[in-house]
Amino acid sequence: MKRIYLNLKRFDISPRRGGVNRLAPMQDWGQVIVERTEAALRTFDNAEFTFFLPEAHLLRASAARCENSPIRLGSQGVHWADTAPGGNFGAFTTSRTGNAVAEMGCESTIIGHCEERADKEALLELGGVTGPLAAAAVNRVLNAEIRAAQAAGLSVLYCIGEKAEEQKNWQAVLGTQLDMGLFGVDKSRVVIGYEPVWSIGPGKVPADKPYIEKIAHFVKERTNDLDVVYGGGLKRENAAMLASIEALDGGLIALTRFSGDIGFYPDEYLEIVRNYLNA
Repeated sequence: MKRIYLNLKRFDISPRRGGVNRLAPMQDWGQVIVERTEAALRTFDNAEFTFFLPEAHLLRASAARCENSPIRLGSQGVHWADTAPGGNFGAFTTSRTGNAVAEMGCESTIIGHCEERADKEALLELGGVTGPLAAAAVNRVLNAEIRAAQAAGLSVLYCIGEKAEEQKNWQAVLGTQLDMGLFGVDKSRVVIGYEPVWSIGPGKVPADKPYIEKIAHFVKERTNDLDVVYGGGLKRENAAMLASIEALDGGLIALTRFSGDIGFYPDEYLEIVRNYLNA
């Protein structure tokens, strides 16, 4: 069974505000994505599909799903603490808790994405904490987030990855992210997403098949054979190559169009899925 994840980031913002949403009005966006993909995704019996949406779209996306939908919904992260009987009953202003998104229809969440790691590192840097101390602190917080997600009944896509300056020490960097992030958690409800941060973004050279294959084998050995998906962007251009890597168990899709009217388009998403699963 392959795992195809979709990270919709903040692709819901319109071009007039600097975003890329040409698909639907903000209030309809999540619902429209579900409606335009669900029927086609039903035709695949060899994959599991999870959509990570911004919180504002979860309720309508969940309501749009048909009975026995092939689409699993996920949140874009959770807070490291949560409500509990006899404990905190909701003092989480600005925070997205696991219990909240579970009640909104989520079955999963994404934790440790390179954008989340960069945000946490930037906050620590404001307080004068950088380098290995900052990386360790981030890994500990992400571990707490995974624990909170699992306590709320959510499965987790846990992302790891090395930056350009960390490439020569990739084994130590990724190994530490895995060891600290997964400490004491239920690994049966975790999938690892590998992001080669150094190769993501305009003008950067994408990681090639031997490199991705090497990392996938390393992760499986380090985690006692957890599923690993490619988090550096599953696209039309690399779908067949990624499908040929036996050690990979799927991929993470984000943008579907990178020039012209840049953005996410459901028909292009389905084309990527077909290219990968039918390769």
